[in-house]
Amino acid sequence: MIRQTLFGIFLALAVAYPGQSATADEQGKTPAAQLSRDAHAALKKLYTRAPFAKSIGPDAHAILVFPKVTKAGLVIGGQFGEGTLIKGGKTVDYYNTTGASYGLQAGVQQYGYAMFFMNEKALRQIDKAEGFEVGVGPSVVLVDEGMAKQHTTTTLKDDIYAFVFGQKGLMAGLGIQGNKITKINPK
Repeated sequence: MIRQTLFGIFLALAVAYPGQSATADEQGKTPAAQLSRDAHAALKKLYTRAPFAKSIGPDAHAILVFPKVTKAGLVIGGQFGEGTLIKGGKTVDYYNTTGASYGLQAGVQQYGYAMFFMNEKALRQIDKAEGFEVGVGPSVVLVDEGMAKQHTTTTLKDDIYAFVFGQKGLMAGLGIQGNKITKINPK
């Protein structure tokens, strides 16, 4: 039963997130270049929908953008996505985000998220100890619309601000707690 459930989850992830290499290669673009374009486009779209994100962007030391994360689960769940680290408006590194969960869950969902690293110390944590686990280390604040209205750039005090955007699909609850972020080298 568990083996069938896991197979179903990974099959759903494969269908929902087929990867970028085939389309990128067909268009004569490298997967890394396509991922960078997707991340910059997602950040631009986030800025139009979340003025608070746009206001803290220039003050952020770096921004890690995952334009598409796919989450699937049926009691046991998993999620995967690839993104880029943007510093000074340019892509400087590539990362993936993975996670597993167990509990009352069913469905498939896609979303994106961006993490605004407000200082060098927080950014250094991302490559420490073979991957950065969200929820361990620097404080990460998941920004919702209500919180964004209460903060200004002069009241910022946390290390990392995270914004979830573009949710699509059928799955209850969404968070980034427990995701592991690891540096990758797309070809």
